[in-house]
Amino acid sequence: MNFRSVLIILFTLICEISVAQIFTDSNLPIVIINTDGGVIIPDNPRVLASMKIIKRGGDQRNWVTDQDSSKFLNYDGRINIEIRGSSSQYLRKKQYGLTTLESDNISNRNVSLLGLPVENDWILNALGFDPSLMRDYICYNLSRRIGNYATRTVYCEVIINGSYNGLYVLQEKIKAGDDRVDVKKISPSDKAFPKVTGGYITKADKTTGGDPVAWTMPSYLTSKNVLFIHELPKPENVTLEQNNYIKGEFEKLDYLALGINSSSTNGWPSVIDVSSFIDYMLLNEYSANTDAYQLSTFFHKDRNGKLRAGPIWDHNLTFGNDLTLWGFDRSKYDTWQFSNGDNTGARFWKGLFDDPVYRCYLSRRFNELIMPDMPLNRNLVYSLIDSTALLINEALSRENQRWGTVNNFTGELTKIKDFISNRINWMYSKLGSGSNCINAGIPELAITRIMYCPETSVEFPSPDDLEFIEVTNTGTSEAVLSGIFFAGTGFVYQFPMYSVLPPGVSVTIAGNAAVFKMKYGFFPFGQFTRDLSDTGEKLLLSDAYGNVIDYVCYSDAYPWPEARGNGKYLNLKDYKADNNLGSSWEAVENDLISAVDVNPESLIKIYPSPVTDKLVIEHPEIISEVHILNLQGQVLMSTVTGSDQVVIEMNGFTKGIYIIKLVSAHGNYFRKIIKM
Repeated sequence: MNFRSVLIILFTLICEISVAQIFTDSNLPIVIINTDGGVIIPDNPRVLASMKIIKRGGDQRNWVTDQDSSKFLNYDGRINIEIRGSSSQYLRKKQYGLTTLESDNISNRNVSLLGLPVENDWILNALGFDPSLMRDYICYNLSRRIGNYATRTVYCEVIINGSYNGLYVLQEKIKAGDDRVDVKKISPSDKAFPKVTGGYITKADKTTGGDPVAWTMPSYLTSKNVLFIHELPKPENVTLEQNNYIKGEFEKLDYLALGINSSSTNGWPSVIDVSSFIDYMLLNEYSANTDAYQLSTFFHKDRNGKLRAGPIWDHNLTFGNDLTLWGFDRSKYDTWQFSNGDNTGARFWKGLFDDPVYRCYLSRRFNELIMPDMPLNRNLVYSLIDSTALLINEALSRENQRWGTVNNFTGELTKIKDFISNRINWMYSKLGSGSNCINAGIPELAITRIMYCPETSVEFPSPDDLEFIEVTNTGTSEAVLSGIFFAGTGFVYQFPMYSVLPPGVSVTIAGNAAVFKMKYGFFPFGQFTRDLSDTGEKLLLSDAYGNVIDYVCYSDAYPWPEARGNGKYLNLKDYKADNNLGSSWEAVENDLISAVDVNPESLIKIYPSPVTDKLVIEHPEIISEVHILNLQGQVLMSTVTGSDQVVIEMNGFTKGIYIIKLVSAHGNYFRKIIKM
C-alpha cells in the first residue's frame, strides 16, 4: 500500500470519527438496519440484514429506544440490501435497494411500509447531489397531483449497524403491480399476438446497472445514441419476438413523429397515449430535468394498449441544480431540455414538439396546470416546498453534521422558487395560451353501466368473463368512434376505426365476448383486455389526442351502491347526472338486452395496421379461411384455419394496401390493411 493510499484511509477515518453523533429521537420515522455479522453493505451482491421501522403515528415523536417495543414498530423483519445508483455511488452517503423477506431469508415478504401499498421491493433514496434534499420528493408529488403514478415517498432517518446515516426518503421501486405500474406482466411464453403486445416497462438509460442494451435510437442534435434497456420483461427473460415487438413500437413512433403525422387513425396518436407523453414532457420541462429523455426515462405499455411515457424518475438534477462539481450547468430556466445540447434523448421527442397539433395540446395542458388551485401553480408549489422544508427541518442539522450536505438551506429554497417563477414565465412565452387546438368536437358519450364484480356460478365459474361496461351516446348527433379509447392501463379497450354510434344508442363491451353471448344471448359491441377491479378504479374515456370524453372512478364503498359479487351491476339512473358520483348510480340485476343489432363482423379485430411483419386476426367465431387479395381482387395467399385467432406472416409482401377476406359460418367479411 503506497503513502497516498494510507493518507486517504486515515483522512476517511478521521472524517467518520469527527461526524459521530448521538441520535435519540425524531419527528420522522426511524429505520434501523443491522446487517448479519455487521458486514458493510456492498454494491453487489445483496447481503442479509434485519430491519426495524419505528413509527408511533400521528404527531408523536419516534424514539430509537422504541425498537424494543412491538407496538411502535411499523416493520420488524428480514431484508436483503445493496447499494444502488450510478453517479451517486461516488458520494460517501450511499443509497440502497432492499427487499423485505420472510424469516427463511429467501421468500419475498409483501408488506406495507409506512402506509405505502403492499409490496416487497423498496428504495432508500439518499437524495444525492441535491442540496435542498427535496427535489425528488417535490417532483414525485407533483406527478401524482396531476394524475399520474409516481413512486410514493416518505421521509425517514436511518441508522445502519449502530451508526446514524442521515435523512432518506423511503420510496417504491418502479415495477409492474396493481399499485405501481399497472401493466400485465408478460411471460417468456407470450411470443404471439395479442400476448406479445404487453405488458412492458422499458427505459432509456445508462448501462451502469449491468443490464445489456436492447437497442439504440438516434438522438437529436448530438452524436449520442440513446440506449434502451428492458425493465419488464427482465433482460435475461426477454424473447426475440418480444424485443422486436416493443422495439417496433418505438420505431413506429419515431417514423410518425418525424413525419409530422398527427392522424388519429395512422399517425402518432394511434401509437401513443398522448396525455401521458404530454404530462411527462411538461414535468421534465417544468423542472428542467438535465437527465430527461436520455437517462432514467421510463415507458410502459399494457397488453393491447398504447405506448405510455413514465413514470418520472430521478429528478435530483432539476430546478437549476446540476453536477457542478463535474463542470455541468444544464438545468436552465430558458432552455428546452430536449435540445439542451447534451442529454436530448430520442429524436421523437423533438419530432412531437415540432408537430403543431402536439405542441398545441402541450400548451393547453401547461396553461391548465399553472392556473390557480392547479398542481403546477407557482404558489401551490411554493406551499409544497415550504411544508416539506418544515417537515425535514429538524433532521437537517443531523444530516449536515453527518455528511455536510446542507450549505445554505434557506438560500437553496429561494433559488428553487425563483427558478420556478422564471421557468413558468419562459415556458408561457414559448408555448402561448394553447386556446386554438384543433378540436373537431368531443362526442357526448357517457359510461352508463358497469358490471365490475359478477357473481360466481356453476355455469360461469370465471366471473371476470361476465364483466361489462356500457357506453351511451347521450347527444343528439352521430358519434364517430375512431380513435376513442380508455386511457391508462389495467383496463384496455380501443373502439374500432370508422365505427359510429347513433344518438341515444348504447353499446356494450365485455370481458369475454363469447361467454357474454352465452349469458345474455347477444354479442357485445367489443371485447376489452384485462379485468375491471373488484374494489374500484378510474375509467377514463378519451379521444386520440387526450381530450377527456367521460370520467368515472367507481368504488365498492359507500356512497356507491353495493354491486360486488351479488349478481348486480351499476346502472346510471339519469344520463344527465354526474356519473362520477356514487349517488347517481343504482345497483340492479335486470337482464340485458342489446341496444343495437350487433353484427359479429363488428367484433373482428385485425392489427396492427399499418403492419410490418405479423398480422393478427381475431373473432369470437371460428374463422375457417383467410385470403389476402390485392386491390385488383387477385388472391395472393390463402390459408385454412379453423380457429378464432390467426397470425399471418406479412414479411414477404411489398408495401401497399391489401384486402383481407375472412370466411366464417355466418358469411364472408372484408377488411383493408396497410403493409409498411
